[in-house]
Amino acid sequence: MDRKVNVGLIGSQFISSIHADALRRVADANVMAVMSPTPGNAQKFAERFNIPHHFTDLDEMLAMDELDMIVVGAPNYLHCEITLKIAQAGKHIVVEKPLCMNLQEADLMIEACKEANVKLMYAEELCFTPKYVRLKALLDEGALGKPVLLKQSEKHDGPHSDHFWDVERSGGGVTMDMGCHGIQFFRWLNPGHKITSVYAQMNTSVHTDKTIGDDNAIVILEFENGVTAMMEESWCKLGGMDDRAEVHGTEGVAYADVLQGNSIQTYSTKGVGYAVEKAGDTVGWSYTMYEENWNYGFPQEFEHFVDCVKNDKTPLVTGEDGKAVLEVIYAAYESAGTGKKISLPFKPTVDKPYKGWKKKA
Repeated sequence: MDRKVNVGLIGSQFISSIHADALRRVADANVMAVMSPTPGNAQKFAERFNIPHHFTDLDEMLAMDELDMIVVGAPNYLHCEITLKIAQAGKHIVVEKPLCMNLQEADLMIEACKEANVKLMYAEELCFTPKYVRLKALLDEGALGKPVLLKQSEKHDGPHSDHFWDVERSGGGVTMDMGCHGIQFFRWLNPGHKITSVYAQMNTSVHTDKTIGDDNAIVILEFENGVTAMMEESWCKLGGMDDRAEVHGTEGVAYADVLQGNSIQTYSTKGVGYAVEKAGDTVGWSYTMYEENWNYGFPQEFEHFVDCVKNDKTPLVTGEDGKAVLEVIYAAYESAGTGKKISLPFKPTVDKPYKGWKKKA
């Protein structure tokens, strides 16, 4: 392709604003359209980010021959349906995490994209986060020896998208929302080695008035090469986002904190928002990031995805990766529900991950 990659966005809320901001930093990307079914939302979003076309109907946007790649920032329960339509329209696809609601949907999405000969790319930004990229480089170059223990935690006071409170639309709580990050992060750090077991503890600690889903979770993974990985995910932490990781090896240890070291300690009675959003999310003390999108790797992620479309390259994170993550999420909920370590491969018997924990039909 000897021109810019023309991009369409699906969604007009928090994550889509991150996508739009990241893509306008990518030289080979041209965001041409945005779609939201809510009247007025796409138009306002288009005006805000200077996008020439806006739609309330997905089919109308997909009818634009100029579009090469579509980024899906819709609620989880819509990912499969939307992806199948995009594939049929012959456009390459970036799906925001988690990939979809269950493994059957994942298989449908992967197969549809193969049949249509379009790329299915899975938006896991931790594989592009600069501090974490350097952390992996330390491991890959042998500076830390062989990996023994991997740790990752992501904590804040609750999701930006309201649909995540509703487990029927999201599929689960914080493990579904943020645990997917940690799982793919561990798979990326320890490539080529299968996860053999999952053990998890979950509870609803704080947000009992909003959800029956988990708002706090600890998940332990075992890999076939003896590496253990532990992640802590929480919607119960006040005072802004906390995102950090550790790699313990036979020859050393490395700690990476995404926010500390390049943030401004801030106290506000009104609240501090994300870089592309207005203030009001965090009241009190928090860590205000300089170039949040860059520090989390969103522009780098989309530069990679655009390059994959433009130059027909294989994505670093694919639909198959998204499916593998979802299998681990299912096993984690099953473990939390039964109190047992769950071996992989795991075949779920429920249509949404949270049901393995809640044991609902």
